[in-house]
Amino acid sequence: MNTIFSIIIDVLSEPAVLVAIIALVGLIAQQKNMSDTLKGTVKTFVGFLVITAGAGVLSGSLAPFGAMFEAAFNVNGIVPNNEAIVALALAEYGSATALIMFFGMIVNIVIARFTSFKYIFLTGHITLYMSCMIAVILAVAGFTSFMQILLGAVTVGIFMSLSPAVVQPFVKRLTGNNNVALGHSGAVGFALGGVVGHLVKGKGEIKSTENINFPKGLGFLRDSTVSITLTMAILYVVVALFAGASFVESELSAGQNFILFSILQAGLFSAGVFVILAGVRLVLAEIVPAFKGISSKLVPNSKPALDVPIVFTYSPNAVLVGFFSSFAGGIVSMIVMIFAGGVIILPGVVPHFFTGAAAGVFGNATGGTRGAIWGAFANGVVISFMPIILIPVLGNLGTANATFSDSDFGVVGLFLSGLNNLGGQIAIMIGLALVLLVMVLFSFNRKKSIKS
Repeated sequence: MNTIFSIIIDVLSEPAVLVAIIALVGLIAQQKNMSDTLKGTVKTFVGFLVITAGAGVLSGSLAPFGAMFEAAFNVNGIVPNNEAIVALALAEYGSATALIMFFGMIVNIVIARFTSFKYIFLTGHITLYMSCMIAVILAVAGFTSFMQILLGAVTVGIFMSLSPAVVQPFVKRLTGNNNVALGHSGAVGFALGGVVGHLVKGKGEIKSTENINFPKGLGFLRDSTVSITLTMAILYVVVALFAGASFVESELSAGQNFILFSILQAGLFSAGVFVILAGVRLVLAEIVPAFKGISSKLVPNSKPALDVPIVFTYSPNAVLVGFFSSFAGGIVSMIVMIFAGGVIILPGVVPHFFTGAAAGVFGNATGGTRGAIWGAFANGVVISFMPIILIPVLGNLGTANATFSDSDFGVVGLFLSGLNNLGGQIAIMIGLALVLLVMVLFSFNRKKSIKS
């Protein structure tokens, strides 16, 4: 039985395999010939592996930056990291997580089929992380066995349906169409970035980050790869200087000169972004046409909700602006926590990059450069304080030196824990039933208004 659970987790949490299967089913449903089916499936599979490889290169270059930052400014606290907390939780809740994830995906399809929330959430690792957190919270609330899995699956299915819907208006504005959605655990932060961008845009013409007028002598900065590399090199070197040569060379670079090491990491960061963007272009060229087969046969008019890098290609400069601004929000939040006393959340470089970049892209879409800066800053503040909410609701895992990082984890965790504090298990069951009822009534009223 454990072997079956392990296989389920391995398959469903691997985006490349999951999306390749979706593409295969969609192409078969469209009765494509063998050549086109094989080509579309393989290119989708390889495209996601390219994205994963790029994300791995990028995350690997950010890890030493985080270590240098902590050493440079002598701060200690909890680092929000989804992979770390999930690794700890799966040891005890692995079976429940696998079943919640599997049946949660089925609930997502059912909701998409019978309501107006027509999003098929395809980011497998996010589904895994959310299923794991929900399994823990429901266990802390006293649910076991069947009810834990049933309510967990319903919660995950609701999340997979509502999360893309929250940010879809901004996706439509960014992309100019309604063909694809965003499936990530930072949707609330992304939407906040778009709202803040709209609020700060001012009355004049919106100046996009992509239209920044560099002096003629600095025209090379219009190339996003060049500008990202140079900007990150400056940031890495400055932090390395504060951390000190001895720390970097003894703890991180294996004796390599600390300045050279910093410049190489900046180059790897830029290379990771470049690879991610290439993978995104490849996947979008295949998955959207292939998904029409699923949409037409199983869930009419549905949209694939894909991982956050799909929006990076639309505003590469906003990606970098968003990362810096979100990280700045994390630093400001950390300073506030230090003076306030209690738990200190250190700015996790990886979550600030991926969620901050997306918040910057949406902030730029609604409010230009000013929107990118302040929208991503707001996201940085949110993902700094949201993890504190989760600490008391995760039971023994709340004392671990890691927690979940993105905004949606805090929203879902606060919702479940709030219901549990309000009325225990009965309140959780009633709360989930009411959410489903509201979704159904909303869909009914929307269909009625469309017909009229």
